[in-house]
Amino acid sequence: MPRRADEHPDAPGRAAVAETHVSTVFFAGDLAVKVKKPVRTGFLDFSTREARRRACEREVALNRRLSPDVYLGVADVRGPDRRICEHMVVMRRMPAEARLSTLVRQGAQVDVALRRVARAVASFHAAAETSPRIARAGSARAVLANWCQNTEQMHRFAGSLLEPALLQGVDAMARRYVAGRGPLFAARIAGGKVRDGHGDLLADDIYCLDDGPRILDCIEFDDSLRHGDVLADVAFLAMDLERLGAPQHASRLLRWYLEYAGETAPASLVDHYVAYRAQVRSKVACLAAEQGDVDAAADAMRLLRLAAAHLSAARVRLVLVGGLPGSGKSTLSEGIATQRGWMVLRSDEIRKELAGLDAHANASAPYGRGLYTARWTATTYREMLSRAERALRHGESVVLDASWTDARWRRAAARIATTTAADLVALECQASSGIARQRLRDRAIRGPRISDATPQIAERMALAAAAWPDAVQIDTTGRADVALATAMQAVDTEPDVLRFGLTR
Repeated sequence: MPRRADEHPDAPGRAAVAETHVSTVFFAGDLAVKVKKPVRTGFLDFSTREARRRACEREVALNRRLSPDVYLGVADVRGPDRRICEHMVVMRRMPAEARLSTLVRQGAQVDVALRRVARAVASFHAAAETSPRIARAGSARAVLANWCQNTEQMHRFAGSLLEPALLQGVDAMARRYVAGRGPLFAARIAGGKVRDGHGDLLADDIYCLDDGPRILDCIEFDDSLRHGDVLADVAFLAMDLERLGAPQHASRLLRWYLEYAGETAPASLVDHYVAYRAQVRSKVACLAAEQGDVDAAADAMRLLRLAAAHLSAARVRLVLVGGLPGSGKSTLSEGIATQRGWMVLRSDEIRKELAGLDAHANASAPYGRGLYTARWTATTYREMLSRAERALRHGESVVLDASWTDARWRRAAARIATTTAADLVALECQASSGIARQRLRDRAIRGPRISDATPQIAERMALAAAAWPDAVQIDTTGRADVALATAMQAVDTEPDVLRFGLTR
């Protein structure tokens, strides 16, 4: 609901007036009435009474989707001659103390309220309209166009309100994510995930009442601004909660929303859309600062940093974990995948799957024989890389557990990382020959295992292995948690543009 920051129009029983550049809201008793100003801007036209009437009716109809008992209707304003001279939206007045943003700022317990909001938004999205026209708003082309348009409009603030390098970095990371994720955006459209949503979910416009939340003020003046992926819609509120200094609330909101919506989208897409919403709000803050809002200047840069942080989290990564048998690569791969919730593909499992065998079946053979001929190995790597490419294009980061002793397969992995706009991380596990041999012996004693390697095979592989100079060397001789910490440093290395004080 529009308001001025120096007023408290929703204090119980107090008559007050609040304004924005497009409307005036009058508060009296238990009612609030909104009158639209006769203005024309670059994004709306309220210059005629008929246009304002249509806008009022549209506002009521759209907002009743989420808060039918708040939006009471459209009333006519008549002059002394009884002729209609204006129109106004009539609403039930909401209690100030129940505003979500107020509760968050006060440090109140809001878990129950947030869970209700998540359920309400998920239910709303499930019933929201979709169509081929609406679905186009979720295409990779449309998503990229939105990013680029915002960046273009923000360029004039670079060097004054915004750090130029960070603005450029945000633009580059957003483009990179979209470039490699065409199949993901197409799948979202095919799954009916692009709908006519709210478009402006902010904590200021959500009231947490005893009988459930009331969510107000969706965008009514431009339908296209409401159209998009449902994740982009709920991401607006998650971003706003982070802006208010409550990232823990943002995380819970998203977790509950995904649960209620039955969402299976990759985490990278959620981060991508939170970043987009932060970029939008940074742009709005720039415009407000340009109009004299002194607080908005600091908000603009803070929100751009927030966008950068989520784009960094959204980076899709292809992690190669290699090394000779007994070097600890499978333990390290599992540790990385578990810590980040990423997919892990193991060459040993895929090799046996392709042969129609159980992963723990014994397929032992001399070096270069049986399932371990050059032909079988090539087939295994091709299949592993093919599966990885599909996952990367759908926004999933992937850990590939294999020896990677042949440089040609490392080059093939690098090509896939390039074509899917994924960050390639190469890790080579190393352990002393004595420890590696002991691990292989212990593994054989334990019984059925995925790997069929023996100390003798490991020695033959070492002789044939090509040097891997661009891999990060991970010493697995000592504690597994120390090796994992070293690996995660390499995995989480951020782009240079983010290293000048970025915080989440």
